[in-house]
Amino acid sequence: MKIRAAILKQSPAAAPFAQSRPLSIEEVELDPPGPEELLVRIGAAGLCHSDLSVINGNRPRQTPMVLGHEAAGTVVEVGAAIRDLKPGDRVVMTFQPSCGHCLPCAEGRAALCIPGAEANGKGVMMAGGVRLHDCRDHHDIHHHCGISGYADHAVVSRHSVVKVDALDVPFTELALFGCAVQTGVGAIINTCRVQPGQSVAIVGLGGVGLAALLGAVAAGATEIVAIDLSEEKLAVARSLGATRVYNAADRDVVERVRAETGGGVDHAVELAGAVPAFDLAYRITRRGGQTVSAGLASPTAEFKIPAVNIVADERTVKGSYMGSCVPQRDIPRFINLYRAGKLPVDRLLTGVLALEEINEGFDRLDRGEAIRQVVLFDPQEIAVWRDGKGASAIK
Repeated sequence: MKIRAAILKQSPAAAPFAQSRPLSIEEVELDPPGPEELLVRIGAAGLCHSDLSVINGNRPRQTPMVLGHEAAGTVVEVGAAIRDLKPGDRVVMTFQPSCGHCLPCAEGRAALCIPGAEANGKGVMMAGGVRLHDCRDHHDIHHHCGISGYADHAVVSRHSVVKVDALDVPFTELALFGCAVQTGVGAIINTCRVQPGQSVAIVGLGGVGLAALLGAVAAGATEIVAIDLSEEKLAVARSLGATRVYNAADRDVVERVRAETGGGVDHAVELAGAVPAFDLAYRITRRGGQTVSAGLASPTAEFKIPAVNIVADERTVKGSYMGSCVPQRDIPRFINLYRAGKLPVDRLLTGVLALEEINEGFDRLDRGEAIRQVVLFDPQEIAVWRDGKGASAIK
């Protein structure tokens, strides 16, 4: 079938993207789903820094590629081997497919699935090959994280979706559970295992960072420190439950945080994808505390720490990929927290876009002017959202 998709022809691309137009909206040929795959009509797809890092070259990927790894939609067709999904089911897509059989999957560490990571690295499907092709010359187009959500339809692996029964939750919010919520909330609950009454610092307040802040509130942390370079995002963090906010540009930020939290926080989580942010997070962690990095820095970036601190302070430094989530377990429970009013994910959404506006959307993301924007494919839905919410702007 023919679909409309946003194709990244080559990378890196220079900002402003409204001028360089790295994402080209074109008609693409989409193959039917294989036995363990399904065809999904995309309801909403989010703009994330992980997509931006492919566009600007910080995370090299094969091109041409249809980007988009945070999405939700409705099942249209299922492959012959699928028995637990049917047309009409709602699904949230997860950017790391999990086979369920490799050693990490057997250990309950779905985010580290070996076949899934290999497929994502090659820009192909879990079953091998691609399902996207150029309509003019029939050349292959690569997949992004097995999803390629910047299109009105996608063929995805059964291992890349989670069925959800929340008919009362719009796709604009459901899409965020595929990346921002999994990564941010999961880092707090699964990786850090924050306990009620503990202190948490979030360094980097994009969509994932603010989701982590919501997770810290939901986990019962009593001291929640928010750090960013943007005063606007610090104000948002305060409104979402941060007890202390600091501008990362302040020269004495480390000393202030340590002094005002009694020697540092129990858990410091870096979500900016930058070494200076990770360094700051490490330095504001108390003795015996834990520093977690869930932001994806450049592959060439390196972080150095004093080796003696690891021993003398009994410090823990950990990575968190996809929030250490098991999607089939965690996405439904995070959605239930949202429906119960304990995880107000909707407050992360700052704008909706038509597919044709996606380059301008990435400019806003690149300039730090948006938290989470989502692409919608129904003009009427876009008009209704904008009439009710106003123009894209940080709340």
